[in-house]
Amino acid sequence: MVEAVSAGIGLGANLGDCAATLRQALQGIAALPGTQLLRQSSLYRSAPVAATGPDYVNAVAEILTTLSPQALLQALQNLEHAAGRERPYRNAPRTLDLDILWWGELQLHTPTLTVPHPRMHERAFVLLPLAEIAPERVTPEQLRAVQGQRVERLG
Repeated sequence: MVEAVSAGIGLGANLGDCAATLRQALQGIAALPGTQLLRQSSLYRSAPVAATGPDYVNAVAEILTTLSPQALLQALQNLEHAAGRERPYRNAPRTLDLDILWWGELQLHTPTLTVPHPRMHERAFVLLPLAEIAPERVTPEQLRAVQGQRVERLG
């Protein structure tokens, strides 16, 4: 029997009905084999970082999963594809973006996956939703470092 591991997923979208897409993605994540959705943040609106296009809607979810990091990545990419995700160029606007933020205590760096996510602590659109559901994973210093980034919690 495979032991379940806590993993974090960052969700974002800036094309189409973003809020509905994120809600549907959360349902898809909860339905993955061997996976349980533990917590999900509120939705947040943020300006694109290192990109152009409309504002993003973001969220963070914590799951418990028996999927390997690579299997989880493939499952998340399948959900992105089902939501119409295209990758015409780096940081292009997207219908759905799903990132593995952490997978247990694993540190992994491959051509297709790096965990923990290498830029999660530089982005307010990750840190604020993460602080909402798992405040122990975010330090006051990290929050201060991103306080100039425009992010607002949606009602």
